[in-house]
Amino acid sequence: MAGGLALSAVAASADQTDSAVFDLTIRGITAGTLSVSGAISGDQYVVSGVLKSGGLLAFVRKVRYDARSEGRVADGRFTPARYAEDADTGKRQSKAVMAYIDGVPQVTTYDPPRDPRPTDVDPATQDGTIDPLTAIYATLRDVPEAEACNSQRLLFDGRRRSQVTLGAPEASGKGGVSCAGEYRRLAGFSEREMAEKVSFPFRLIYDPIGDGRLRVREIVMDTLYGKGRLKRR
Repeated sequence: MAGGLALSAVAASADQTDSAVFDLTIRGITAGTLSVSGAISGDQYVVSGVLKSGGLLAFVRKVRYDARSEGRVADGRFTPARYAEDADTGKRQSKAVMAYIDGVPQVTTYDPPRDPRPTDVDPATQDGTIDPLTAIYATLRDVPEAEACNSQRLLFDGRRRSQVTLGAPEASGKGGVSCAGEYRRLAGFSEREMAEKVSFPFRLIYDPIGDGRLRVREIVMDTLYGKGRLKRR
């Protein structure tokens, strides 16, 4: 509730608001939806997001990720202040909160408690990283054409460190732009996870929306289960 009130308050006087629903398919089969709503006002941002299974996948396993994040933004660089998630993997339900002190994340809540793993990355070493939801919003929000396909962001989810990179812009359609992207596992992942796949390439496609701005229409990506696609409704 507090996250929703914060989003409403910022959106009321925001310099930018974004709201989108993407349908997720894997190998052409409906797998779920991703909903993201965010707002930027001055140097403050707040965002909420929900990823949930749907279609055939929902019959196999019901998955839901519900998260909220807020912090500061300057020149396209996001610095979270607080991140909270409520996750259900179909096997395990959990709630987590990370607070950021001078840009350094601290895991303040994890319920139910979990045992540390040998591969866990120490949060104290993750200065300058952003949370997963902030990374999603930073990637999917509307942007000026000059800012498209030009970013590298380091992520930390409380245990693992990863990276999302966008580059190599190309003309696409009538005034659109596409860019090459990569999600890369860096640290905190198990040996099995690193052996199965480290790099997940994707292609992000923007459409023009006027005033020199671009909006994400579609993302085509590699997943552990085959070719995936996020398409904006």
